Amino acid sequence: MSDKPASPARGRKKTAPPAQQPPQEEVVVRLPLTDLYPFPDHPFQVRDDEEMKETIQSVKEYGVIVPAIVRPREEGGYEIVAGHRRKYACEQAGLDTMPVLIRNLDRDASTIIMVDSNLQRENILPSERAKAYKMKLEAIKRQGARNDLTSPKISAKLRSDDEIGQQMGVSGDTVRNYISLTNLVPELMQMVDEKKIALSPAYQIAALKPEEQQMLVTTIDYEQATPSLSQAQRMKKFSQAGRLNEDSMLAIMSEEKKPEKFSLTFDGDRIRKYFPKSYTPLQMENTIIKLLEAWQKKRQRSQER
Repeated sequence: MSDKPASPARGRKKTAPPAQQPPQEEVVVRLPLTDLYPFPDHPFQVRDDEEMKETIQSVKEYGVIVPAIVRPREEGGYEIVAGHRRKYACEQAGLDTMPVLIRNLDRDASTIIMVDSNLQRENILPSERAKAYKMKLEAIKRQGARNDLTSPKISAKLRSDDEIGQQMGVSGDTVRNYISLTNLVPELMQMVDEKKIALSPAYQIAALKPEEQQMLVTTIDYEQATPSLSQAQRMKKFSQAGRLNEDSMLAIMSEEKKPEKFSLTFDGDRIRKYFPKSYTPLQMENTIIKLLEAWQKKRQRSQER
């Protein structure tokens, strides 16, 4: 009996492992501007500011260096995912086409790319940032990006907020506060964009009911003043207690605002050389005040001449 291993059956062919397909490379193509459509509910405005003027000039000289990202539309043409400003610059520069990368993206993936590609820009209005954060959060939730969580839905929401904040270099609380601004009525949101209302009180005001916010718009116009943080906090508490009405809101808004505390600190080593070594900090402070008083009197005499 032979010790040789049995030979494979004759006629049986060895099956070769399946060949791996090389990854498909994205190809830049030029598309007519008339085939490119804006992203639905795009939160970022295209403004004719100095930055846009520079972009238009660059497009005139060098063309579009970074291709836009688009996706096919069911109605025909392509939807811009990233590149709205570039398209506008091409239009202003007199071009008919622009380079793009065509990607087969679903709505949620497109939303996330659209938000991420714009939030890094400077001079973004609070209303734009607020809507963008909300759109990205909703897209992530629809994507099922947190389907590994077994905790209640509210925990999943908070974790998604924190994840977005980490990606953007801010806290989860910041993301949640910005998203709350989407609850503001248009008149108040415009005041926030115009920096007439600061962000901190705006976060508090956003918790008011729409009719209470409209009441606040009227009160702001009557008082010709916007609420401070403490006033906004009081209005929120009154609203939660069901006690916010025209009288209570007017009473809060007509309160005299406390002046902001002003403090000024000097580097001791920097001013020490101007005083005798024996001087204490209090003696140095008193001397500085006396010198300032003398300087003020001198200025007043000069103005009276």
